[in-house]
Amino acid sequence: MNFYPQERIALFIDGAILYSAARGLNFDIDYKRLLEHFRAKGTLIRAFYYTALLEEQDYSPLRPLIDWLDYNGYSVVTKPAKEFTDAQGRRRIKGNMDIELAIDAMEMAANIDHLILFSGDGDFRRLVDAIQRKGKRVTVISTTRSSPPMIADELRRQADQFVDLDTMRAAIGRNQDGNHHNPRQQAAPQPTAIDEDDDDDYEYDDEDEDDDLPARA
Repeated sequence: MNFYPQERIALFIDGAILYSAARGLNFDIDYKRLLEHFRAKGTLIRAFYYTALLEEQDYSPLRPLIDWLDYNGYSVVTKPAKEFTDAQGRRRIKGNMDIELAIDAMEMAANIDHLILFSGDGDFRRLVDAIQRKGKRVTVISTTRSSPPMIADELRRQADQFVDLDTMRAAIGRNQDGNHHNPRQQAAPQPTAIDEDDDDDYEYDDEDEDDDLPARA
């Protein structure tokens, strides 16, 4: 990954897609280490994390992670998820944060030199193109090594550089021994599992026999 020491950097993290990519590679993201990794690369202006939440729930499985990120250097952007029942009578949750991410990226473009996008969603190709036309560099981080691959080919082609998430395992992965940081700055909680559908909106099963709970709608 190529950086210049004086670059102003901003991270844009599609929370559900990053979690899904890491899960496909069989490792967990340590969000404290992730932030430290990019602070060492240049001047980190902002780190955005995007996810949708079920606001009517008394407790969201995402809440511990969201609270940790809020207190530890991330700008968390959320919106209410939509809940519905599918044709099989199963409770489903769906949502999409693409618009929020794109608007924030365009607004931030004047104040940064290098945008880091954690997503493989091909819908972001035009956003990447627009940021590049403002004279900014864009790095896309996703993976081709999961099954199926998490990166859309058109997004990978558009980016100034593509970094496979698997190559960052040692830098931002959660340590297997669980010894992360001191008690006041412990590692971030992990989001719960997600299922993706084909139309870039995310749907999640909420069945008792399934251990996976929604990470993003």
